Amino acid sequence: MNIAYTEAEEAFRIRCRDFLETVLPPGWGTPAHPVPADAEERARVGLWWEKTLYAHGMAGLSWPREYGGQGLSWVEEVIFAEECARAGAPSGINGLGKGLLGPTLLVEGTDEQKRRFLPPLLAGDEVWCQGYSEPNSGSDLASLRTRAELQGDVWVITGQKIWTSNAHLADWCFVLARTDPTVPKHRGITFLLVPMRQPAVKVEPLVQLTGEAHFNQVSFDGARTARENVVGQVNDGWRVANTILSFERGVTIVGRYAHFMREWEAAVEAARTQTGERGPLIEDSHFRQRLVALWSEIQILRFHGYNVITQLQQQDKLGPEASMLKLFYSEMHKRLGDLGMDILGAAMPYASGMDSVGGGTLHRAFFQARAETIFAGTSQIQRNVIAERVLGLPRDQRS
Repeated sequence: MNIAYTEAEEAFRIRCRDFLETVLPPGWGTPAHPVPADAEERARVGLWWEKTLYAHGMAGLSWPREYGGQGLSWVEEVIFAEECARAGAPSGINGLGKGLLGPTLLVEGTDEQKRRFLPPLLAGDEVWCQGYSEPNSGSDLASLRTRAELQGDVWVITGQKIWTSNAHLADWCFVLARTDPTVPKHRGITFLLVPMRQPAVKVEPLVQLTGEAHFNQVSFDGARTARENVVGQVNDGWRVANTILSFERGVTIVGRYAHFMREWEAAVEAARTQTGERGPLIEDSHFRQRLVALWSEIQILRFHGYNVITQLQQQDKLGPEASMLKLFYSEMHKRLGDLGMDILGAAMPYASGMDSVGGGTLHRAFFQARAETIFAGTSQIQRNVIAERVLGLPRDQRS
């Protein structure tokens, strides 16, 4: 694997930096120009960012031009993600659409579906959410009970989804629904594209520990979508779902190396400024060892991510190996968040409120990392996937 960037790729990196310096307010993401604290304002900024990227030809970098993309490669996608993280660029509100559904449609969708859904997705004209998890299903996604019944030329969907990110902002949802209850549970599921703006869809926010309501519960009470809005084949949704999960567990993580480095640097800065009983924490061997260990883990994540990109370049999709990246990054990020809290707590035991380092960077890392060990498949599920599908270990036959 060649991990060196070409001259053309380094030129693209410079183009990305010039673009970010041009469009972002000076000091964006720093205490001088912090990320908006209000959720509605962040959503407004997120939509502005989606449309800005599209207007400047920076959306869908690896997607075909015929669908609104730029016809580049996954390498450019990673370079741009790294530069956005370094610049503290805002998060868009269509990450599920661009990071998960779009790549899956490019692999699994019909030509008509690609023409219909990909251009408005990239342009920020249609926002997507993901209808996978359900109440009482836990990690067993295949036990889902949401039903879809074909009535003439329309699918009618009834059931509930939960932990649905950005459902309150979404125009469309990609939904897993049971379409044949008579066959084994993995074989009777269909992948559907469902419009959210209809009376039969109800969205209820779920307030998190941070006070925000990023997640939602979504109820489908006879919601309708066109017959042709099936991705793949009817009752073949589990295979399509695993394609999208491989993107969620692999591709969306690759470009976050620089984001984790920003958090690590915030932890180093906190250790420099916080003083314990024996002086600055940066001079304490306990904290120094933990900082160095996490720096090493972040570098491992970067190189593992390059391997993922190589696999994508060669075959356009990922296999179960994506679970290794998901498990590694989510557990690493949890340790990074714990370290940040330990640094702050060592200097100010029982301190409350958001830290001042990087505008609350360490607190956000601590809270976010907990969710990362659960969404896209829990760490326990990832270990099972790695054991069975990567290492070829026998399944536990106990009931």
